Amino acid sequence: MPLDLTPAGEAWTPADLRRLTETMVQAMQAAIADCTDADVTLVPDDPQANDTYASDPSVVNLAWTLGHVIVHTTASAEEAAFAAAELARGVERPGRTRYELPWETITTVAQCRARLEESLRMRLASLELWPDPPHLETAFRYRPERPPLNAYERFVGGLRHDNSHIDQIRQIVQQGQERRAA
Repeated sequence: MPLDLTPAGEAWTPADLRRLTETMVQAMQAAIADCTDADVTLVPDDPQANDTYASDPSVVNLAWTLGHVIVHTTASAEEAAFAAAELARGVERPGRTRYELPWETITTVAQCRARLEESLRMRLASLELWPDPPHLETAFRYRPERPPLNAYERFVGGLRHDNSHIDQIRQIVQQGQERRAA
């Protein structure tokens, strides 16, 4: 079940973002708690696999391993967190500032756990870059068809992206457990 990402009051606060980030990473850590290394590289059954943003057409319908999902979702959330820090400081930077580890290098549960903890550390550290008060008038339009996002909305967008992959992580883990039991 995805996490509730609504603000505690009428608007987000940095404390909300810290709490939600910690909760999100804890949920992912809990989801992989009983995994084995074999689960990390298991290619799951995923007939709905469709990566519309894949740069290589041959991988558009590739089912993602657990390692792939962990690398992808942490990279997206980190990108959102660092972009939000720039917006909070009054800086509007067009384009993307994303780095994603090669997912093929993540082959163990320990690596998945370490990647999640590293991502948590970086995201929480990015919140320390925000001034008091943040420049909420500075906004960035991520996609032309969507409204511009201020610092809070950009940060929460990364959490929403994490949230969209929680069930996928759980399904991959379940398939691994079922294959081990068979």
